[in-house]
Amino acid sequence: MPTIRDVAKMAGVSVATVSRVINQSGYVNTKTRAKVLHAMKHLNYKPSTVARGLAGKKMHFIALILPDISNPFFSELARAVEDVAQQHDFTVFLCNSDNDDNKEANYIEVLKKKNVDGLIISSNTFNEKDIESFRDDKIPVVILDRSIINEGYSIVRSKNREGARLAVHHLLEHGCRKIAHISGPQKTDTGRERLYGYEDVVKLFSWYDPTLIEEGQFQIEGSDIALQNLLRRHPDIDGIFAGNDLMALGVLKELRKQGLRVPTDIAVCGFDGIMLTKLTQPTITTVAQPIYQMGAKAAKMLVQKIRGEQTGSQLFEFEVKLIEGESTQRNHCKNS
Repeated sequence: MPTIRDVAKMAGVSVATVSRVINQSGYVNTKTRAKVLHAMKHLNYKPSTVARGLAGKKMHFIALILPDISNPFFSELARAVEDVAQQHDFTVFLCNSDNDDNKEANYIEVLKKKNVDGLIISSNTFNEKDIESFRDDKIPVVILDRSIINEGYSIVRSKNREGARLAVHHLLEHGCRKIAHISGPQKTDTGRERLYGYEDVVKLFSWYDPTLIEEGQFQIEGSDIALQNLLRRHPDIDGIFAGNDLMALGVLKELRKQGLRVPTDIAVCGFDGIMLTKLTQPTITTVAQPIYQMGAKAAKMLVQKIRGEQTGSQLFEFEVKLIEGESTQRNHCKNS
């Protein structure tokens, strides 16, 4: 097995120079760095992660905090982050907070002690003070699928408000004349932005009433109760925009239970674009986010920050698109 001394000998440099290249610390000119990297590749030399951590206070670990790994949306994000991290020789710590702010805070404390190189976080229970402590320790942070009030953070997300408008316009164009919304948690900007997008469109109609909105939790569980509440208040609704696909799945199940036909009686549209929307009967119309690309972008952005190739804050918003399923295929007639 080749050693760091073998690399140094082949490259014609000192062991200390090879160490600086491996740990990305200290100055090494471009020509010398290229020689070292060539020698490492030629010898198939794989530096010890532990040794790098001891030498440079870095362990080549990226932490990823997600609110609910059982949601296929977050599973796809995690897969993308891991794929990109591995390409750049980083290992990912996956932390599932279960929407529990105490659990999330504990993760953050542990991760700081583990000398992680950077953090990607997508959280329903943001505590900006905890996240700020990472920056105080000079650990780069990227916010994924969420926003944050404080400036100076890099954020990767999609155009949630625009996507919500797209969903509601689609329901109107397919003959719906009274559309309700099961929103995501209003403590999350994702839930709020999709609600705002819904309101941007429906507030123009005489039938609109704030009681056409029922808050959900971005989960299948509870969406049945939300739908029951909406139907009790407004038995004449004929369209539902669910704040994410999991809630749309719950709506579909509850409508079937109540003997209501989709889309003939009530049309349903979700948001996210997870694979499950293609497996239901009927298939679900959804506003699709480029989930894998979002996770990959966040990981690339974090790696650049760790390597000092990018400083300062960035905001990257992905476009969304509506994918029509069977759940909205009614008579095409404009609402009036």
